[in-house]
Amino acid sequence: MSKDIKVLVVDDSAVVRQTMSDILNADPAIEVIATASDPYRAAERLRKAVPDVITLDVEMPRMDGLTFLHKLMSQHPIPVIVVSSLVAERAETTLKALEYGAVDIIQKPRVGTKQFLEESKILICDAVKAAAIARVRKSATSTPKVAPKLTADAVLAPAKNKAMIQTTEKIIAVGASTGGTEALREFLEALPHNSPGIVIVQHMPENFTRAFANRLDGLCKISVKEAENNDSVIPGRALIAPGNKHTLLKRSGARYFVEVREGPLVSRHRPSVDVLFRSAARYAGKNAIGIIMTGMGDDGAKGMLEMKQAGAYTIAQDEATCIVFGMPKEAIKLNAVDKVAPLYRIPMLMLEQIN
Repeated sequence: MSKDIKVLVVDDSAVVRQTMSDILNADPAIEVIATASDPYRAAERLRKAVPDVITLDVEMPRMDGLTFLHKLMSQHPIPVIVVSSLVAERAETTLKALEYGAVDIIQKPRVGTKQFLEESKILICDAVKAAAIARVRKSATSTPKVAPKLTADAVLAPAKNKAMIQTTEKIIAVGASTGGTEALREFLEALPHNSPGIVIVQHMPENFTRAFANRLDGLCKISVKEAENNDSVIPGRALIAPGNKHTLLKRSGARYFVEVREGPLVSRHRPSVDVLFRSAARYAGKNAIGIIMTGMGDDGAKGMLEMKQAGAYTIAQDEATCIVFGMPKEAIKLNAVDKVAPLYRIPMLMLEQIN
């Protein structure tokens, strides 16, 4: 199989450059064509060969990664993935990179257990493949084959009975991945203060989901917070699944709440949209509205079908407004979607369903 995706790795640590190169070169679809220890050397490499994707550390000598990213995206846009050491106090700086045009944040590889290393390989390679077909590219790259993945069965067994219906309160379940941070900002900013309770899975590493939620909380009419176990799902509030934890919608009588739990990667992700959507199908049924947004892969497609079969109304973001039209496309292919719409129309469509 040809190495379709060419990558430039930029990091001031020689160990990280080597580890990233080993991980990426082991994938049959990816080739690291160069590495650089700082943005100035990266610029030299770019003059010799233009990669499909750049992985970029944000804290480097001579020029920080944010400055380099800003210059790059304004002069010669290339899909960039920020590689972070996941220090909580740096989360705000790293999130700024998404505003500057980076397509994703991934965890910097480190020595750990065999399971950690295997999961890191999956997440890093999948992020690079998603970036390679993101809309900042001039031409699309074919999607390589991926390894088998677990389904939502690994976290929550399929429901045997339909969800309870003794309530009229609506619940919104949202899933997004590559490009989703800005899509979610636009979606949530458009909602009134009394919107139904919302639970969101955005594929993002741990520590960054809290900073992301805090950023949105300062921008939106509704309150936004990182979900904690047993948090109530109430009107006027959105809960964002914490990175590296699955988040499920649960119900006790008329009260909806979330369960945050450990578990394996599901549909190659943790948190997984499929897990959230399955729980919404089980515990909210026809009182739920499911929304699937931009992202690569098929996480959420099967779960959205379960939601629709349970009576929920389902919406998918259209291709024209997606950074990567992967997750919505897969849900549409399963006939799991009631309405396909551009991002700017989704808030209105959602609100129409609750009136």
